[in-house]
Amino acid sequence: MPTSLERERNPARSRAAILDAAERLFAEKGYEATSLSEVGTAAGLSRATPGYFFGSKQELYDAVLERCFAEVRDAVRTGRERALASNQPPEAILTGAVSDYFDFLAARPNFVRLIERRALGGPGLQAGGGHLSAGHDALAAISAELGLDDSPSGDAAQLLLSIIALCWFHLIHAHTVAPAVGVSLDDGADLERRKRHVVGLVLHGLRGLDRPAAATLNSSPDHD
Repeated sequence: MPTSLERERNPARSRAAILDAAERLFAEKGYEATSLSEVGTAAGLSRATPGYFFGSKQELYDAVLERCFAEVRDAVRTGRERALASNQPPEAILTGAVSDYFDFLAARPNFVRLIERRALGGPGLQAGGGHLSAGHDALAAISAELGLDDSPSGDAAQLLLSIIALCWFHLIHAHTVAPAVGVSLDDGADLERRKRHVVGLVLHGLRGLDRPAAATLNSSPDHD
C-alpha cells in the first residue's frame, strides 16, 4: 500500500484517495459533521491536502457527487450501447436496463446515503451538474428504445421515475419498512428475488402505456 508521502507525490492518486474518503465520511456522518482535515486523515494524507486539491468543503462535496453521477451516466450509456448492439426486442432491453440499475445501486451504498441526506436537507447540487446529465441520458434511452412520450412529465419521464423508486426504496428501508411488511433483504438471494419482482412490475406496467406499434412488447413473455 502506498505511504502518505508517496500518495502526496502522485496528484491523481491523492485526489482519488480524497474523493474515496470524503464519499464515505459524507455518507456516514453527513456534510456538517465532516471536516476537511478529517477527510485528509482518512485518506492517509496530511490534514491540509483536501483543501489544497478542492479549496472548500462544499467544492469537495460537489466533486464527490459529480463523480457518483458520472458513474451513473457511464453505466446508462454503456448499457444502451450494449442493448443497441444486441438487436434484442424492447422488452429484453428494458429488462436489462432495470436489472443493471438495480445492481448498480445495490453495489454503491454510499451513493444512496448521500442522495438521501440531500433529500433530508443537506447541501444542494450545482445547477447543470452530472445528476441532470445522467437523468437526461436515461430519459433519452427510454423514450427512444420504447417509443414513449418524451414531453415534460410524459410517459417516458414517469416510467424512469418509477424505475428509480422501485430500485431505490428497498435499499433505504431494508431494516425498517421491508421487514415490517414481511420482506427479507438479508442476502444476495433476497436481493435477486426483489430484483425479479421489480423487473416484472415494470414490464407489466409498460403494457398499459400508449406506444407506437413498432415498440409494442410481446403479450406473453416468459419471465420470473
